Amino acid sequence: MSRPIIAVTDTAVPDDSLERQLAEQEEATYRHWDGNADVAATLDGAQLVFTNFVELGAAELGRLSDGAVVVRYGIGVDNIDLDAAAAAGITVCNVPDYGANVVADHASMLALMLVRRVQDFDRALHRGAEPTPTEFGPVPSMESRTVGLVGAGRIAQLVARRLQTFGCTTLAYDPYVTSQELSAQQIQPVAWSELLTRTDILSLHVPLTASTQHLLDDAAFATIRRGAYLINTARGGLVDHAALVRALDAGQLAGAALDVTEPEPLPPDHPLRSRPDVILTPHVAFHSIESMARLQTLAVDEGRRALRGEPLRSPVPLPGPDGRADEEPHTSERGAHP
Repeated sequence: MSRPIIAVTDTAVPDDSLERQLAEQEEATYRHWDGNADVAATLDGAQLVFTNFVELGAAELGRLSDGAVVVRYGIGVDNIDLDAAAAAGITVCNVPDYGANVVADHASMLALMLVRRVQDFDRALHRGAEPTPTEFGPVPSMESRTVGLVGAGRIAQLVARRLQTFGCTTLAYDPYVTSQELSAQQIQPVAWSELLTRTDILSLHVPLTASTQHLLDDAAFATIRRGAYLINTARGGLVDHAALVRALDAGQLAGAALDVTEPEPLPPDHPLRSRPDVILTPHVAFHSIESMARLQTLAVDEGRRALRGEPLRSPVPLPGPDGRADEEPHTSERGAHP
């Protein structure tokens, strides 16, 4: 009987020691793509694949063994062609719960920075100025702010919990989460249009799919409460960046904080890079010492179950014959973060 093959395309963790240990324990052949050769060759005949951001389309997935399992380091699976995976009989898994707390921390921090104008005061002091409290406009308290959550899964609910501590009112639009579940978290479920018109801080927590691509476009920005802030720690493609610039120019938005962009990274001359009303972080909301350790451990544990034929913890719903997923993904747990 031939040895199983474990292939790693790229990782989000400092080393692949746990993956190599898994190969030794399961008497598998181990391959790690070096970034130079054709990635498909690394995948040839593999029963188990660990992947981070490398694009896996039909050509790459077609090189895998029958019944192979692909484990994504993280939540989002938009770098994997799920239609091709379904057609090839490949199972795709993610790690939905490795870094929910730290992503919620990051989103909440960005909300505080925007509302309290931390970046404005910081830049002024660094250039030698002594700004007055009102120099950059009114500075409200968090207790007067209404937070609108687009998507109400695990991360969004943690964001709500953190910002409620500061006295914020929290709303959410997510047709797949029950009103009873949201009410138990002191989150008011509302329709999409009501969310936009009532929100002071709009925070995105949905996966990037065909239906959510450029969810925030000119029409949405025209509807949003004037002077609102936008926070995106999910996927850059949720926001039409040209429309975002127009909304900022028009004063419809007072500012934005983006951990993810489209494309990623932004070109050096992109207008969002030079705006004082925009905070940019380089797709790091998920990152911490603790979250990276959990990510690797949970991914490798899932891979071990796959090789042993045991029930998988986090298989991702794949499209059926009608093109729809067997279970419609709706929250950040299914695809909105790294």
